Amino acid sequence: MPAPSGFLGANVTRFARLLRRVGLPIGTGKVALALEALALIDLGQRDDVFAALEAVFVERRAHRELFRLAFDRFWRAPAAGPVSANTLTLPAEAKPEPRRISEAFGGGQSKPQAAMDAPVQASWSAAEQLRRQDFETMTAAEALEAKRLMSTLRLPVPTVATRRFQPSAHGRIDMRATLRAMMRTGAIDLKKRARRERRPPLVVLCDISGSMAPYARMLLYFLHVLANSRHETARTHVFLFGTRLTNVTRELALRDPDEAIARVTGRVQDWSGGTRIGAVLAAFNRFWARRVLGQGAVVLLITDGLDRDAGEGLGPEMARLARSCRRLIWLNPLLRYAAFEPKSAGIRAMLPHVDDFRPVHNLDSLADLARALSEPARGKAKAA
Repeated sequence: MPAPSGFLGANVTRFARLLRRVGLPIGTGKVALALEALALIDLGQRDDVFAALEAVFVERRAHRELFRLAFDRFWRAPAAGPVSANTLTLPAEAKPEPRRISEAFGGGQSKPQAAMDAPVQASWSAAEQLRRQDFETMTAAEALEAKRLMSTLRLPVPTVATRRFQPSAHGRIDMRATLRAMMRTGAIDLKKRARRERRPPLVVLCDISGSMAPYARMLLYFLHVLANSRHETARTHVFLFGTRLTNVTRELALRDPDEAIARVTGRVQDWSGGTRIGAVLAAFNRFWARRVLGQGAVVLLITDGLDRDAGEGLGPEMARLARSCRRLIWLNPLLRYAAFEPKSAGIRAMLPHVDDFRPVHNLDSLADLARALSEPARGKAKAA
């Protein structure tokens, strides 16, 4: 059977785009794979079409029901009869659906798009609920309001003392400066000095693989805030990784967040793919560590720790990264589950080398991170 193309190919692309809005991690490679799968089945059998697309687009059990609802809504034949490439179309009518499905399809309402995209005017209680809500379950309007709230967050990384000194009203006595002043004026005027302080660099390594995609898209806006709000003497470096490492510091430096995110997504080639954390950290340690980890840098590692290579080479690279920075903080969205246990090989290889292990799945977790950075570092996290 020839590969589906034309009308069906365009609809598969539209269907994948809608699934991405609902929250399924779908990259462009899966669209091509879906078309290849449809070429191997009889398009007249609706169950076969469903099974083929589900096998390609659904990776997690939690997404099966969302996929089924989206499939029934999108691939609805306009009239009774066998399903074919010309009858699998987007229906004009809309039925009541769960909020994420309805919103992905425009809700079937007569409201103009500008009104649908307007920020939520949240009350205090609504704002409290939004701060606790998981990024993965947010609607488009809630995500828009969450992005606005993100713009008010700051990460107060404490300053660190350098080896250099500067004149100060408090501190140790500076004998040289005191003697020079006595020779000039003849009076005894004790001069003092204190160590000069600076803000250390902040380095972010963010996972954008398929399992992290729903969180990475929201966190990119937070990273944009970090890149544009830190003190002028501090530096923020942002790297994204899946199967390869991409430095997006320059793209996130753009003031307009939408333009910055568009530049980032246009440059990253492995979005929503696999994860090779060990190989990526090896590349970072080899090519970037000496450039960006000096002067007491703080590193934020954002990943769920699910490694395609089963943790191969991950322990030594994590140890090297931890030795190269002043503080290593691991942010993991899986910690939102109370029953989380570090069972995978990748997670167990990483845990012994981090200073702090924290969740990152909603606005409250980002606010907690800001408070944690202003506190002294705790001991290394231990695997259970």
